[in-house]
Amino acid sequence: MKEIKKIKLGNKCVGDGEPCFIIAEVGINHNGDVEIAKRMVDAAKNAGVDCVKFQTFKANEFVGDPKLTYTYKSQGRTVTETQIEMFERYEFSKKEWEEIIKYCRKKNIIFSTTAQNPSDLDFISSIADLPFIKVGSDDLTNLGLLKYYASKNKPIIISVGMAYASEIKDALSIIRKTNNSIIVLHCTSSYPTEADEVNLRKIKAIKNLFKVIVGFSDHTNGILASVASVVLGANVVEKHFTLDKNMPGPDHYFSSDPKELEQLVTGIRYIEKSMGNSILIPTKKEIEMRKIARRSIVAASDIIIGQTITKESVEYKRPGTGLAPKLVDSVIGKKAKINIKKGSLITFNNIE
Repeated sequence: MKEIKKIKLGNKCVGDGEPCFIIAEVGINHNGDVEIAKRMVDAAKNAGVDCVKFQTFKANEFVGDPKLTYTYKSQGRTVTETQIEMFERYEFSKKEWEEIIKYCRKKNIIFSTTAQNPSDLDFISSIADLPFIKVGSDDLTNLGLLKYYASKNKPIIISVGMAYASEIKDALSIIRKTNNSIIVLHCTSSYPTEADEVNLRKIKAIKNLFKVIVGFSDHTNGILASVASVVLGANVVEKHFTLDKNMPGPDHYFSSDPKELEQLVTGIRYIEKSMGNSILIPTKKEIEMRKIARRSIVAASDIIIGQTITKESVEYKRPGTGLAPKLVDSVIGKKAKINIKKGSLITFNNIE
């Protein structure tokens, strides 16, 4: 299949030369409460992100062992509980999902979700026109699921945490059999991700090796990694966020709060403008600054008509509107055509 360099996600175009597509990852930080979910939509909209992303699942369909536990930090404590109990708290009914989707439309922000199973994708697709299908790192090697998702003729965004290059290759090979609209997110599946585990250079490696649009799913504390990822070519940034880091639950403490999310968006937009271009010429404002800051060849003392210019006859001072110091060899040895006062510019017009 031909490489696709730009992909449409909802009403946004994503790819090189386009604004970074920023996803506010609600995940399960709504704590199973629709009103909290709505407030998170409000916060994401106010921060200026492009999209809010949830997670759609039925706990008993992806947690096999009811005794399987998960340990996490919450409100300054270490909490251990069964995964089935934890995830069941975060399930929404069809009515609740419809309410959230309707609220996103009202707020004019793109709704998306990670559907955990094919049945979840079919369910959420029946009530929402998804702009893309998101696959988490946990399902990178679930090739049957990837094949089914690819058949839905929607752009695929897939995170590749915990992955070897061969696993990424296998996943993309399956998807590309029916769907070439793929965005790959570099991701480190540790919560939170420490600086020495972020490995932002993988963004370019993924892009170069697999010829795909790339992005970054950020699990670090703070916003620096997300902002820096854009410099390395991330066209999509996904960041967990919460209304309050002190809320109960496994993901709140390392997620960005509304203020931090706003700073993340502002930082990314600033970096995008700052990247500019690679042409080695001064900017328009620098052209004006050259006149003020650069030096010119000037007379070190009064020079009378017919006098030969010597090394001692010149010095270099502002403004930079005359001959640049690098041209001094073209001046020395020439004779003055007019009287040149001390401190005046020496130009080719006033020497022979």
